[in-house]
Amino acid sequence: MGIIIKPLVTEKMTALGEKLHRYGFIVQKEANKLQIKKAVEEIYGVDVTEVNTMNYAGKTKSRFTKTGVVKGSGNAFKKAIVTLAEGETIDFYSNI
Repeated sequence: MGIIIKPLVTEKMTALGEKLHRYGFIVQKEANKLQIKKAVEEIYGVDVTEVNTMNYAGKTKSRFTKTGVVKGSGNAFKKAIVTLAEGETIDFYSNI
């Protein structure tokens, strides 16, 4: 499996992409910034100038059921915000 799991296509990330040429991706937890930069450049054929990463912990969740309280957690993930060189863009909607 590759370094990049999926692109983040949200309203906020779309606005950042249009204004500042920044795009978000969910990446593997073990990936570092150099690996992320290389993967984005290979997949999308763009020039990456900066990579910022964030680690998110899994949220704890609980619900009350007939048998008692059920506890669990959501998945933890790593998010990367990639800044492209001036004039470069990524079109996530070209495959649709």
